[in-house]
Amino acid sequence: MHNKIPLRFFIFTFMWSWLFWGILIIFGQGITQEMHFPIMLLGAFGPAVGALASTYTTQEKGSLKKFIKQFLSLKFGWKAWLAIFIVPCISGIIAWIIPEFFGEDRLPPLLPNIFIFPAYIILMVFLGGGQEEIGWQGYIMPKLEKRYGLIIAGFILGIVWAVWHLPLWFVAGATQNYMNFFGFMLLTIGKAFFFSWVIKVSGERLFSGLAAHGVANSFVVLFPWLVLEENAIQTRFWIYCFLTFVIGMVIVMARACKSRKPAHNKR
Repeated sequence: MHNKIPLRFFIFTFMWSWLFWGILIIFGQGITQEMHFPIMLLGAFGPAVGALASTYTTQEKGSLKKFIKQFLSLKFGWKAWLAIFIVPCISGIIAWIIPEFFGEDRLPPLLPNIFIFPAYIILMVFLGGGQEEIGWQGYIMPKLEKRYGLIIAGFILGIVWAVWHLPLWFVAGATQNYMNFFGFMLLTIGKAFFFSWVIKVSGERLFSGLAAHGVANSFVVLFPWLVLEENAIQTRFWIYCFLTFVIGMVIVMARACKSRKPAHNKR
């Protein structure tokens, strides 16, 4: 029973998100620009809703309060904080710069000035993607790891995470309109491994997962890797996706090897 995966989490998550995003797909032409963003944002809270609803309905009294309290600590330690900022920054710079050596024009930063960046990070942590990790890393990933192990769990979460985004390819104005779905899946798999490792390094402080996701999304506006034009050659996008996937695989393989060492030494 302890290894059972609560399918209701995925049901709550997908129903909530796809309901709001489905509204944008079906009634998109009749929805004003002022209402478009709030509906899109509400859909992005699906994993958080799934985690909270599942915790409330499947566990003992007081479990919801206990679950929420796990996100209140910011004492990640310097290693986790360093990884949260350095890894997405370096991978973003690499993807942003490399195409210039082959004749592509530089994509300008999307923020009017650098002084807005700290506030933008906070926005991304709580509203721009970070909030997804309440469900993905905070709730379901530990259960997947316990049931399937580090590597398979990361692939499962990364694939499910990518599929969860699928309606956005049909929502006008969503950045997914300019992405290849397979490339995006490589990105989500790599990030699933990276965010899980950050939480581990932080001493299981779950808010570190939200911070890692929010910071990673924030660096996109400083070092853009996506050309927001139809039929554009997305060299930077593919570099960033493959680089993130490779980083994630290196991290999870290192974790897997490390976890086997004690058992090997006992023999």
